[in-house]
Amino acid sequence: MSSKFRFPPAWRALHGAATLVAFCLAFACLPAAAQTAAPAGIQGPVYTQALGIGLESWPYPYPVHFMPVEEQGQALRMAYMDVAPSATPNGRTALLFHGKNFDSSYWRLTIEALAGAGYRVVVPDQIGFNKSSKPEIDYSFDVLAANTARLLDSLHVSDVDLIGHSTGGMLAVRFARTFPSRIRRLVLEDPIGLEDYRLSIPPQTTRTLFEAERNQTVEQYRAFIKRYFPVLPASQYEPFVEWRARIGLSGEFDRYAMAVALTYQMIYRQPVRYEYRFLEMPMLMMVGGADRTTPLRAYAPPEVAARMGDFPVLARDACAEARHCRLVVFPGLGHVPHLEAPDAFNQDLLAFLRE
Repeated sequence: MSSKFRFPPAWRALHGAATLVAFCLAFACLPAAAQTAAPAGIQGPVYTQALGIGLESWPYPYPVHFMPVEEQGQALRMAYMDVAPSATPNGRTALLFHGKNFDSSYWRLTIEALAGAGYRVVVPDQIGFNKSSKPEIDYSFDVLAANTARLLDSLHVSDVDLIGHSTGGMLAVRFARTFPSRIRRLVLEDPIGLEDYRLSIPPQTTRTLFEAERNQTVEQYRAFIKRYFPVLPASQYEPFVEWRARIGLSGEFDRYAMAVALTYQMIYRQPVRYEYRFLEMPMLMMVGGADRTTPLRAYAPPEVAARMGDFPVLARDACAEARHCRLVVFPGLGHVPHLEAPDAFNQDLLAFLRE
């Protein structure tokens, strides 16, 4: 294993107009629906128009398709984007796995970079997330991996270069372990699951997690999202807050909150940290040097929580166990380098895929 620590190019642009333009490209920068000025004491817009829990009217950068899925006796739909190369096709397909609190529109700049390099790009929304169905089922990474394999089969895709972010990184590890012959190269961006949360956080009931999600205010959620982005101004991560705030006004919000609770249980109960040693494909890990993301951290004793989530250290240790792994740490960045420093992220991503 080799590691490199460097400052991404055009670092100062993160605080200027260039980043704003990049973020607008990623999220389309449409006017916020039916928002009002914040009352005194409220830090941010107040949203008044409901959004369905399937993000039905939320803009994605490419057409969204649906694949029927039957799971645990329920007829479901799995959403996905299938983007053709915008340059001479190279015959390869990139598969992108989203994080837990991020809709797949946040992949726009990464999709553009990959399509511009000749890749077909497939971007699923996993069952329980974003534009896909949100059933009350026993969620597992094995189920999500199997659904994704069926999606690839339906698209006649045999093997992929897999990029997973955050919770999508956990799923990417399980997918690579389950279907190793389908993975050409594996890229993990700030993957959670670099530690076994059961060793530090007491188990919580699903009802506790449901109530926590159901009772969370918009301001609390805005503060939660802010921790992901130490170098971005609030206006540039507000879209994540907007769709969650508007879902909170939906008549089906309780169903959404239950899916959130159940997928947190999946993350907690199904560690993948012990599987890194079995990963034999070429692998790149890219993490923000300031990332300290820890799911369910609030339930850990304070002295324990303070030691959790050190991504540069955790990623170094996990990468060392894989067969062919290289680590890139972006100093000062948080949980989503592909939004915080898109040019540097895409440069490293494409260089690795071309090796």
